[in-house]
Formats: sequence, structure tokens, C-alpha cells
Amino acid sequence: MFNNLPPVTKNLLILNVLFYVVSLFLASNGIDLNQKLGSHYFNSILFEPYQVVTHMFMHSLTDFFHILFNMLLLVMFGAHLERVWGAKRYFIFYFACGFGALILYNSIGVWKIMEINQALIADGFDMTVLKSKVLQGSFEYIQYTNQSEQLVKAYASMTYSSMAGASGAIFGLLAGFALLFPNTQLQLLFPPIPIKAKYLIGGYLAFEIYSSFSRPDDQIAHLAHVGGAIVGAILIITWRKTDRQNFY
Repeated sequence: MFNNLPPVTKNLLILNVLFYVVSLFLASNGIDLNQKLGSHYFNSILFEPYQVVTHMFMHSLTDFFHILFNMLLLVMFGAHLERVWGAKRYFIFYFACGFGALILYNSIGVWKIMEINQALIADGFDMTVLKSKVLQGSFEYIQYTNQSEQLVKAYASMTYSSMAGASGAIFGLLAGFALLFPNTQLQLLFPPIPIKAKYLIGGYLAFEIYSSFSRPDDQIAHLAHVGGAIVGAILIITWRKTDRQNFY
């Protein structure tokens, strides 16, 4: 099966597994690669431009199912779309969905950090000094007021928060497949019944939209999933309008 995978899907699979293995090795030596290569919020002091790309190849080391399910979906749906579109269009689609997922996820976090930043400044904090202390993990000599301790803790938490995984791009693939092949029968494992792609994937996306509002603190980037799906749907609709003869 591996030899029959189209080139972009195969290389994406190899890169994701390679990054995961290297991350495991470095973690055993006390180095957290997810903090370095996962994407922090754009206005976090830990954000680096390369994280826009590298975050898509990082996965949770404490949840093996994170990378397992992502790679299964990549092989199942990504390989099919690449065979239909060709490598170039598929490559553009995959990374556009990943970037879209990051932008939607970041938009909420950037706004929250700005709010906390303004509140701390209003409370008399020198943000240059505070940022230095947050980076050093040193909070012993900070003079707190009634509200500021919680604000500083929230600021530190948001600073170190990072997004990692191929899930945003994968959800773009799911949305693309559902729009292109809505009546394709997919086989569930539990229960073992067939269901059309538009119902299974549509239901999954609806659940993610619901979860992004009802469970914002469950350590899963539901907004990133939604963002990837939205970009995927927009690209499919746009390409259908502009390329009817060569589009599926």
C-alpha cells in the first residue's frame, strides 16, 4: 500500500512520522520540540514565522491516536484527492487548508492576548519586564494587585500555548472529499454500517463547530479543524466555478 501512495501524500506521511519520532527522541532527553516548532499565537513572544509551516508536522506525544488518526485520514482521503487532482493542485489545497486552520485558531488567541496585555498595562505593569520574567519562568518578585495575579498567569499560559498537528489540513481534505463525492459510501467500523460521505463528514464537521463553542478548554483545537474545513470548502467551490471542464 505504501508503494502505491501518490508522491505528495507519501512525503507528507513520511515527514509527519519522522517529526514524531525525532520529537519522541528529543523529549526523552528533556527537549520539547513541540514548543519550538508548534505554532504559538502570532503576538506571543515565542512565535516564530517558520512555525506557520512546521506546526503541521508536529503531534502530541502524550496521545498516540492524534498522529495515528491524522495519518490514516491523510492516506484514505488525501491519496484519493491527489490521484484526482494531481500533485500540484493537491499540494496547494493541503497547505492552504493548514494555513487557514492556523489563522482562524490564532485570531481568537491573538485577541485574548491583546485584552490581557491592555489590562496589565492599565494595572501599571511594565510589559517589557514582565515578558522577560515570563520567558525565564520567574515570578517571585512581581508585585501583584487584587486582579493582576490571575492576569499574569493567564498571560503566561497564553504565551506558552501552542497549536500542533496536521488536523486543520486533514479537515480540509475531509470537506473537499465530501463536496466532490457526497454520495460515496463510507464503511463505519462501529457500528459496521455504510454511510454516505456527506452525512458522515458533515456530521463530524457539525460536531467540531459545536465543540469549538461548548468545549473551548479541552486541549483540542476545534477552531483549527473548522478553519481547515472552511478553506477547503471555499477552494472547492471556487475551483468548480473557474474550471468546470477539468474539475471533478
